[in-house]
Amino acid sequence: MIRSELIQKIADENPHLFQRDVEKIVNTIFDEITGAMSRGDRVELRGFGAFSVKKRDARVGRNPRTGESVEVEEKHVPFFKTGKLLRDRLNGK
Repeated sequence: MIRSELIQKIADENPHLFQRDVEKIVNTIFDEITGAMSRGDRVELRGFGAFSVKKRDARVGRNPRTGESVEVEEKHVPFFKTGKLLRDRLNGK
């Protein structure tokens, strides 16, 4: 599902809301999650999961084409851990 499909589904299920308002709501939610993660905060949506940021240390990597050593800088990557309810639904429980 992509963002526009999510917006359309929410708008269809809530006919009292205008689609442009639903779009603003969805965009605000994603912006807040992104903003919190960029500050290094953890975002938890009970039953769904938790978004956090993990730090990857600098390391020496290899260029697969040439085999040459390459310095890879330290970086921060997003991490998602599923909640128990989501895991149970995915596993048919």
